Amino acid sequence: MEPLPHEAPPQQACNGVAHDANTAEEPRPSSRLKHALRKARFDEAEHSEVIAELRGAETARLEMLQEELRPILAEVPKDVDMFDLGLMPGDRSRLFIDMIGFVEMGRDRRTYRFVQDTRYGRVVLVESERMEPIVDAVANYVARRLIEREKALAGDMMLEQAARAYADVRKMSSKTQVKGDAETLVSPSHQSFLQRSFAFLIEVLGSSLLFALLAIGIWNAWRFVSAWWLGHH
Repeated sequence: MEPLPHEAPPQQACNGVAHDANTAEEPRPSSRLKHALRKARFDEAEHSEVIAELRGAETARLEMLQEELRPILAEVPKDVDMFDLGLMPGDRSRLFIDMIGFVEMGRDRRTYRFVQDTRYGRVVLVESERMEPIVDAVANYVARRLIEREKALAGDMMLEQAARAYADVRKMSSKTQVKGDAETLVSPSHQSFLQRSFAFLIEVLGSSLLFALLAIGIWNAWRFVSAWWLGHH
């Protein structure tokens, strides 16, 4: 049976319907942009979750190290306020031992790095994936800092003693000179040569003692600086 003139052939009608369906399925430009934005937001959320997980793991590792270091710092004398163990969270979390020494995680988020600030920049003292070497390094660091503090206090004490000795000698010399002047006013013609010699001798001895103590203090300070330099290089 032939189709009527106004009717389309069945195959052509089917093709026309299929063509219209394909045309409807093609996404418009605005739909493509929305799809790309949705995918970008999803990728960013996944990236943020991964970063948050890595930071959480990093902070947890430093907290475990902090618990291991508490008994060591508890043995520090009570009158020493050099050390303050504290965890500072952030983009790069850090566990501070004191003002110039801290522990942070490496780029792989698994390696401990014990770092110290010096006048020449930051120096990595120890780097390890295990906690035990870091704990030992911190204990040695605390011990060295305590020894440096004792040496500095000893040097200050020697300088103070030298200053006191010089002040006492000057005071004694002044008293002797005043006494000699009074005797001169009473009888200028009979001033004793022995008194003048004694005053001069005391002044010389006082000056010699002062210079000797100052030389000892400078020598100890030089030894302290040399030991510190050799220990860090």
